[in-house]
Amino acid sequence: MRYEIRMQQDYSYAAPSHAARNLIRVSPRPIPGRQLLTRCDVTVSPPPSERRDWLDFFGNQVTEIAFQMPINALSVTLLTEVDCTSPPPIAAADATPLADLPAQLHAVRDIGPDSPHHFLAASPRVRPQTDMTAYARACIDDGMTALQAALAIGQRLHQDMTFDAKATEVDTPTETAFAKRHGVCQDFSHVMIACLRGICIPAGYVSGYLRTLPPEGQPRLEGADAMHAWVRIWGGPQSGWMEYDPTNDLVVGSDHIVSAYGRDYSDVAPIRGVVRIAGDQKSSHRVDVIALD
Repeated sequence: MRYEIRMQQDYSYAAPSHAARNLIRVSPRPIPGRQLLTRCDVTVSPPPSERRDWLDFFGNQVTEIAFQMPINALSVTLLTEVDCTSPPPIAAADATPLADLPAQLHAVRDIGPDSPHHFLAASPRVRPQTDMTAYARACIDDGMTALQAALAIGQRLHQDMTFDAKATEVDTPTETAFAKRHGVCQDFSHVMIACLRGICIPAGYVSGYLRTLPPEGQPRLEGADAMHAWVRIWGGPQSGWMEYDPTNDLVVGSDHIVSAYGRDYSDVAPIRGVVRIAGDQKSSHRVDVIALD
């Protein structure tokens, strides 16, 4: 499937900002055999005093900007075209029993960006908690593979949590979202990651885009009008990584376009940085994902 993605993030300041520096992670990432970028333009207005494009540790595209003059507003725009295919299905023979996963993790010596070791311990926004670990254990049965256990937990969370755009903020702790059982895709993903890490399944956070127009006769998916989030799960050395969307109870296919991989939201925030201002700021965000095929 070929998509055109348009994203715009706007900020306005009550008083001029005299210093600002930001990291932008909004571009889809090339993934061999899955995502091919045929166009990708990130535009910043007003033009920054400094701009540098680079790849972070996890291989995500980063645009770093800085302003050395006062600005009253900031606009970041993405226009990109990307060809997407669904990840290949994982063969049953490649699935690792959950009971065998700790030993197979111990045998992994790689510490590169894709290593499961980065996605097992606590990270800045996700710390396994006793209540979430108990919840995860109640979802699984003896004899499950790691991926079967992950899906069972994700499906239970989808049933028990309610998508509610007003229930949480971007900095709401994972523990609060779990206690409320309400939140947005970021909260669904953080809670699922905490549950999985609590039972020794490596899990990471995926930021990206979701097709806005569902196939005819099917319901619209939650999270389609903004950047979306879902979960990346390591099921063993043979099966590798699988992606699952707990907000919509879906194994990820070609309707999900990956922008960035990380341990949690703090690694992949679309725009983060510092700005020196006096007074309030306002922001708006809009996304269009258009199928071109």
